[in-house]
Amino acid sequence: MSMLSVTPAHGLPTRTEEQHWLVKDLWSEQAVGIIGAEPKCCKTFLALDLAVAVAAGTPCLRRFPVTRPGRVLLYAAEDPLDMVRRRLEGICAAGSLKLAELDIQVITEPTVRLDLEAVRRSLDETVAKLKPRLLVLDPFVRLHRIDENASGEVAPLLAYLRELQRRHAVAVLVVHHAKKGAGRVRAGQALRGSSEFHAWGDSNLYLRKQADDTLTLTVEHRAAPSMPTLTLELAKHAHAVALNVC
Repeated sequence: MSMLSVTPAHGLPTRTEEQHWLVKDLWSEQAVGIIGAEPKCCKTFLALDLAVAVAAGTPCLRRFPVTRPGRVLLYAAEDPLDMVRRRLEGICAAGSLKLAELDIQVITEPTVRLDLEAVRRSLDETVAKLKPRLLVLDPFVRLHRIDENASGEVAPLLAYLRELQRRHAVAVLVVHHAKKGAGRVRAGQALRGSSEFHAWGDSNLYLRKQADDTLTLTVEHRAAPSMPTLTLELAKHAHAVALNVC
């Protein structure tokens, strides 16, 4: 085996430019990360709001600007396709957009198992061909048959998604469940399963439901300051619903 590449520390590249965002203050450019929450806390609504914003180049939650819009590739493993469409149309209605005009490509395979090498190759080929700006996988629990509590099993799947991000310059958003009743624990530590999930993310978004049914959104970045916690609510727009900042 040949020697590994090395360079003196003083010769490492410097980074003086400002932080680059895909969605300002919410998601770093080409970041991998998680939207995490307990069940029924609108994780999917937030993921789809980000998808619509990136595809349309309009502010996420009608508030956070998108700096580099582009195609979105989405896999929604738990919801019927008609529900996915209905939710997307509701978010579009909240932003005065038309779904037919947005470049959101939906993976319609019945299952996508990232613990299978053949499936990983297929996803890699799909991303290479479509060149999305954002890949949304919802939720992680439906993407495998591994033990989420075992670091040795979780780490290779997350490493594959990191490799996908680097190889194709795509942001990767994974929806993941938090432990039930973990409201007093730091948001990142409340994620279900191995601590690998918390450590993996460059940008992580955490939702928690309050006693009055409003939601709090906590934002965490690896390389940028986090903004103050926001309060969100699921509000009706005509015959559909979408998240709003209170």
